[in-house]
Amino acid sequence: MHKLLVGMTLAAGAVLFGAYAVAQSSDPAMLQRANARIAVWDIPEIDQLPDNDYGQLIRYGRSVLTATSSHIGPDAADPAMRFAGNNLACANCHLNAGSKKFGLPLVAAYADYPEYSARGGATSTIEERLDGCMTRSLNGSVLPRDSRPMLALVAYLKLLSTSLPPQAKIEGAGSGRIADLDRAADPVRGAAVYQQKCAYCHGDNGLGVRRNVADASFGYGVPPLWGPDSFNDGAGMNRLTTIASFVHMNMPNGTSWVMPQLTVEESWDVGAYVVAQPRPQRAGFDQDFPNLLLKPADTPYGPYADSFPLAQHKFGPFPPIRAEIARMKAEKGTVPNPNVK
Repeated sequence: MHKLLVGMTLAAGAVLFGAYAVAQSSDPAMLQRANARIAVWDIPEIDQLPDNDYGQLIRYGRSVLTATSSHIGPDAADPAMRFAGNNLACANCHLNAGSKKFGLPLVAAYADYPEYSARGGATSTIEERLDGCMTRSLNGSVLPRDSRPMLALVAYLKLLSTSLPPQAKIEGAGSGRIADLDRAADPVRGAAVYQQKCAYCHGDNGLGVRRNVADASFGYGVPPLWGPDSFNDGAGMNRLTTIASFVHMNMPNGTSWVMPQLTVEESWDVGAYVVAQPRPQRAGFDQDFPNLLLKPADTPYGPYADSFPLAQHKFGPFPPIRAEIARMKAEKGTVPNPNVK
């Protein structure tokens, strides 16, 4: 086992034991302390797992995560395994194979599920959450439940959550949250930031750099940010708050949240530039969020419960939208999505 330290000392490992213990308690004070975010967790050394069916499945799951296009991409060697619709890898967004703080870590993903999904309006399993990644970020189709890639991904995610209690909260979850702007994010300003800070790796055209120009199944050394081989317009990374925070915490590649290379304003503007670019379109997401009051303010597609324009939902400013949603929640509780029967 090795310690994966996230901004705190090894002594913070006591938080993990405490969170597990209080999960069994009904003491309100203990339960409140249980909500403290876990800063240190243990992950088994994957390469030292036994060479049996279990160890091989875990290692295969990690490979599917980091070399997705080779296994299940549109140009994968086995036509029956071509489930993804682009040649991205899961690890293009879930950095360091899902272990980087504020790099969309997957460390607590398995522990989080089953979990209510506001987007789907029902409790989701971990497999259903992976379906969302497959059909949105990877612009493809769902993985059969009994397929080896699905079983392997779930096994890998379960391993990452080995030492965490159910519904664990971890430090460094998601892409973080940077301060809101009091103006709309500006794609024109963002274009200049992109040329200065991003084009060197992602290319002037934003189409990334392939590992092998003759064989698309090798995926990308640097992923495309838009265009036909990128995530579709229903993906989480197409939400401005997600991509702006992700850029601030992680870009240019190798950046740590401890020492960001882009300012908050630069991150918002370059994020706006990226989400303004053309990408694959997903059908049917007008049926997302049966309760429109649970729809995040920056969801870049309607319908909406409020009367703010699409441009403001896409580029902000978001605080007025959030305030209006909070007011409507207090007044109405729910606003049904008319497209959901």
